[in-house]
Amino acid sequence: MQYQTTLAEEVTYTGIGLHSGLNVTIVLQPAAADTGIVFVRADLAGRPSVTAFAANVTNTMRATTLENGAAKVFTIEHLMAAFSGMGVDNCLVTMTAPEPPVADGSALTFVRLIQQAGIIELTAKRQILKVAAEQTVRVADKFITILPYDGLRITFTSINAHPLLGVQFGDYEITPELFCREIAPARTIGFMNEVAALQAQGLARGGSLENVVVYDEKDVLTPLRFSDELVRHKILDVVGDMALAGCVQGHIIAVKSGHALNTVLAKQVLAAHKRESGGILWMSNKEAE
Repeated sequence: MQYQTTLAEEVTYTGIGLHSGLNVTIVLQPAAADTGIVFVRADLAGRPSVTAFAANVTNTMRATTLENGAAKVFTIEHLMAAFSGMGVDNCLVTMTAPEPPVADGSALTFVRLIQQAGIIELTAKRQILKVAAEQTVRVADKFITILPYDGLRITFTSINAHPLLGVQFGDYEITPELFCREIAPARTIGFMNEVAALQAQGLARGGSLENVVVYDEKDVLTPLRFSDELVRHKILDVVGDMALAGCVQGHIIAVKSGHALNTVLAKQVLAAHKRESGGILWMSNKEAE
């Protein structure tokens, strides 16, 4: 039997947002059982909050955005991946801006914060969503599917036209130990020829060689941590986005998937679970009203 967890103590980190370019301080705080991961906007009147739940996803352009009334947060996938990969079920994430810090572009800083805070077990049972039947999302040449499986396994194929990238393949059984070692350090990938267009859309304002693995037309400008860092980061994103469905068990197989397909799959998995059991995971009392 598995029990829910939370942090043992409060921990704080300050940095810059990848897309907003805003300075932000986040405080990760212990939370009671069945709270889930809740983002609190301390910079807004009334400190509105939004639960990290698939139904609250409102945008997936280059990042995953959650909204509930006045509470809006985006680029939450790396922090969510750290919570999921480390097995943290409940936490209050208080933020002074709408976007968590990008840190080094990976989930490693958040993993270290969680390790610094410590993880404690609560008395409530962990709700595990075991996938009972295949669920698939397909758009053109991209797809993501989940199959019944005892655990969480992710198999991802990335295909990119850049001469240094091409086809990358990753297949991992996600455990806290493996996640920390093989997935969490993988950083966001960016391309020089996209910078102007992204910034014109209000994106990538905080991006730099310090927090993004940058490629120009022929070369990589940032030393790599892994030869296949791109596909590992894609798997990191899947872990973070699927955490919006709760503690999911299944074998996820994806080709060229991104936040849009990932979060649609999370919603499909929850919808199937609701039909089968009449239950919804990780929904706050306020959202259930």
